[in-house]
Amino acid sequence: MGGDDAGLPPATERLRLRRLTVGDVDALVELDSDPEVMRYLTGGVATPPATVRDVQLPKLLAQYDRHPGLGRWAALDRESDAFLGWFALDPSADGTEAELGYRLLRSMWGRGLATEGSRALVRYAFDAVGVRRVWAETMAVNERSRRVMTKAGLRYVRTFHLKWDDPIPGTEHGEVEYELRAEEWADTAQERPAARRAR
Repeated sequence: MGGDDAGLPPATERLRLRRLTVGDVDALVELDSDPEVMRYLTGGVATPPATVRDVQLPKLLAQYDRHPGLGRWAALDRESDAFLGWFALDPSADGTEAELGYRLLRSMWGRGLATEGSRALVRYAFDAVGVRRVWAETMAVNERSRRVMTKAGLRYVRTFHLKWDDPIPGTEHGEVEYELRAEEWADTAQERPAARRAR
């Protein structure tokens, strides 16, 4: 396993990904301050700036060296270089699996960017990094995110229920897991170019 030299996924038609830096704190705080962005994560409660700065970001920066080719990246507009949000292939403990994730500014919703970035990350995870599985989870009621997972090539695996100290609306319907395994990715290798042209 190893990823490309820079450990970065390739750019897409509209997106460029780069490593997060300490200079991204304000942009990340702004992203996590939108109640709609955080609706299915915290019930709309913003992430405190100190948590972003002192807990979340240091943890994410440390992952780059621990698991080359995996992690979380700032998503930038290829033309303007504006911060749009982030995409992730968060590594499992041994780095052989990756959890697909994405979070975009609400002003970017409805443009197909989450699907565009997610498809690119799935391809990168299998073809460049060599993971054995890409998976994703969300609340069962989060239909928008579930559509992105499906369009990215992941398939529904299960619905499960967790116990929360502070459940948010929709929790009673459970969480869903989607996945794509390396052998399934290999099996569809000849289909993918035709499928992309058809879209």
